[in-house]
Amino acid sequence: FTLALPASLVELIVVWSWHAPALRTLAESSLFATAIEQATFLAAGLFLWLACLPRRDSDTAGNAAGAFALLLTSIHMTLLGALLALTPRPLYGTGEVSCFGVALSAQQDQELGGVIMLLLGAAVYLTGGVTLFARMLATPPRKAV
Repeated sequence: FTLALPASLVELIVVWSWHAPALRTLAESSLFATAIEQATFLAAGLFLWLACLPRRDSDTAGNAAGAFALLLTSIHMTLLGALLALTPRPLYGTGEVSCFGVALSAQQDQELGGVIMLLLGAAVYLTGGVTLFARMLATPPRKAV
């Protein structure tokens, strides 16, 4: 039994919930809410990766479940990143924000976040899933006793 798929579902719920406009507004207006947001991102991410990484290379079922869960996560991260990057209007707020001292409009901030999610977030999960899938294919089949 593996927790990879339930962990992927938990991660999906956490990430998409915090990107809903109401929770996004809450996180932007309260330091406490921002801390809770970041803590739940960390907890969901750790749960996902720990559930997906099998204990042994020879754990074919664990590698398969982990690969599937990470690939599902890559898909939903890609969708969210594309939504944020390509939506023609700001989904969150209307004011300016500062990113490393550079003033960005709400639209620019959203597009930058979407591109980062597409390039880094989705790519990391895709790489993990493909690596586990390759590990599963490289494992010699068990011999019948």
